[in-house]
Amino acid sequence: MKKLMLALAVASLSSAAIAQETYTVTDVPVKEKSVETNSFWSNWFISAGVNYNAFYSSQEEGISKNPFNDRGKFGFNVAVGKWFTPGLGIRAKFDGVKGVQVNGGVWSPDNIDFDYWNLHSDVLFNLSNMIFGYNENRVWNFIPYLGAGVIRNCSQNNYMMGANVGILNTFRLNKRLSVNFELSALAAPKSFDGIGYKASGNKIWRGADKVFTASVGLTVNLGKTTGFRKAVDVDALMALNASQLDALNSALAAQQNENARLKEELAKKPKEVIKTDYRKEYVGAPRSIFFNIGSSQIASRKEIVNLQVLADAVKADSNIKLKVTGYADSATGSAAFNQKLSEKRANRVADELVKLGVSRDNLVVEGLGGVATLKPNSYNRRVIVDVVK
Repeated sequence: MKKLMLALAVASLSSAAIAQETYTVTDVPVKEKSVETNSFWSNWFISAGVNYNAFYSSQEEGISKNPFNDRGKFGFNVAVGKWFTPGLGIRAKFDGVKGVQVNGGVWSPDNIDFDYWNLHSDVLFNLSNMIFGYNENRVWNFIPYLGAGVIRNCSQNNYMMGANVGILNTFRLNKRLSVNFELSALAAPKSFDGIGYKASGNKIWRGADKVFTASVGLTVNLGKTTGFRKAVDVDALMALNASQLDALNSALAAQQNENARLKEELAKKPKEVIKTDYRKEYVGAPRSIFFNIGSSQIASRKEIVNLQVLADAVKADSNIKLKVTGYADSATGSAAFNQKLSEKRANRVADELVKLGVSRDNLVVEGLGGVATLKPNSYNRRVIVDVVK
């Protein structure tokens, strides 16, 4: 009976070792063109740039349309906005500040400068993401927009509504910074420049003052969260889990068959005892202790139970040394912060081993900073304890 119980214990330890060796962490399947909606405070941005504005008055007639003569003025713009989805966003933008009332030919004294500003809201459509799917590393994004707002001729002290349309092109430099190049048009009432006169002709556009603008500037993404996370493919995840469960069941069935074979052999040879030191092999298996994001406190006190076997082994054999290696996930925090955090986590586990009776002389403690070796990222917030004898 004692030999039978020993065989069953050996088989159980073998099963645990096999389960630990064959377990792997796989990527979570995601949908290629679907994303998770972020919180309200995510995906905000600010931008600023310089403009070249070309003014076309409703009253002008028979004058060169060249935008680079005295109908052109330099200005600036600032904007703040938010992306609600990869394809749809809004922004509030300020443009200004010098305009020209075009009445005569090139460099005519009849052309009068005035001060103005244009404050408008725009709806942004990122066609690159809408057509080709979201890609946070895409270099060029093509973004048409429509908008409306309030414009003011400061020299005439009058306010009126204006309509805006344009194309915004952004060129990604890094996660936070992009260069933007924009072409836009503003349509305003014919009295915007101070003269409410319409030149002859039946064309609709003749009844409005117009401003055509080219601008270049920088966009800065704000907040801790930039971009969007791909939505989990639930069907694919369920299929993956099912395949992993099938593989686990197959491994379990094979081990049960092996256990039955061992039991049968023991029944035939009752006096033979297998003396393989399975406990030594079990003790040598690395232990992982997990932590919550940004924390050096062990996530669960149940994790300490995993250290007891190692502590007992070291106390029984003072030649055994334990290597305690701390990690953080590189997806959050700076490199310097993650290095300190990984060291704090390693020292925390080392302290727990000391409480269990392990001498610090038997511990090798180090922190390796942020890593991205496992998926999901939460699996990288860990300390590994391994036997180095």
